[in-house]
Amino acid sequence: MTQIATWNVNSLSVRLPQVIDWLAANPVDALCLQELKLTDEKFPHAALEAIGYSSTVFGQKTYNGVAILSRSPVRDVIKNISGFADEQSRLLAATMTSPLGDVRVVNGYFVNGQEPGSDKFAYKMRWLDGLNAMIKSELALHPRLVLVGDFNITVDDRDTYDAEGLRETIHHTTEERNHFKALIDLGMTDAFRMFEQSEKSYSWWDYREFAFRRNRGLLIDRILVSNTLEPMVKSCVIDKAPRKNERPSDHTPVVVSLG
Repeated sequence: MTQIATWNVNSLSVRLPQVIDWLAANPVDALCLQELKLTDEKFPHAALEAIGYSSTVFGQKTYNGVAILSRSPVRDVIKNISGFADEQSRLLAATMTSPLGDVRVVNGYFVNGQEPGSDKFAYKMRWLDGLNAMIKSELALHPRLVLVGDFNITVDDRDTYDAEGLRETIHHTTEERNHFKALIDLGMTDAFRMFEQSEKSYSWWDYREFAFRRNRGLLIDRILVSNTLEPMVKSCVIDKAPRKNERPSDHTPVVVSLG
C-alpha cells in the first residue's frame, strides 16, 4: 500500500510539532504541505529526517511555500508551473518510487483569488490555465500522476456549508469550477469522490465564529489521480483530528491509499 497525503499547515514554524505527531500516528509514504510561510534555509530538514522523511522544498518568506516530505528520495523536481512566470512559490512536482512503480506527485497551493473581478482573481485564472497546460504535459510523461493540494475551489454544492448564500463568491464561481473540470477532463479523477462519503465532509473551517464546532466548512483540499492510477485507489479520507489541536491549521489532512 502506498499512501500520499496533503495538508495546508498555515505556517510550518507554528505547526511543526503537529506535523511530526501526525506522521508518527500516520506514517504515510509522502506528505505534501502547503503554506509553509518560511524560506528554504529555515526549513526544518533535520527534525523531519529524524523521523524518517526527506524533504523537497520550495519556500517563500511570510507567504506561500510548498514541500514534499517522503520516505524515499524523490527526483526530477520542478518548481512552479513550467512556462508560467510567477514570483510566488506555489507548486512543486517530483517523482517518487513506490511499490506501484514511479508515481509523479504534483503539490500545489492554488491561488486564493480574493474576489471575482479582482486582479487576484485574474491571476488565479491565468495560474489555472498554466497549471492545466503543465498537467497535460506531465501526464504524457508520467501516466501514474497524483495532483494534490489546497485547490481553493469548491467543486459543487456538496463542498460548501452554504451553497446558496455563497454561490458565485470566491471558491464557488462557475469560472473556478470550470477550471477544476478542465483538469478532470485531462484524464484525472477526484479520489475523494470515488467513494461514498458522509454529508458535510469538509477540509477547511474558518477560525472565526466557532466554524469548526458548527461544521461550517469547505472541501477545498483535494487529491486527483490519473486514470492509470484510478483502479489502484483503495480509499481517500479526511482526517479531522488535527483541526482539534491547540493552535491548529484551519485545514486538515486528506489521505489517499493506493495499492
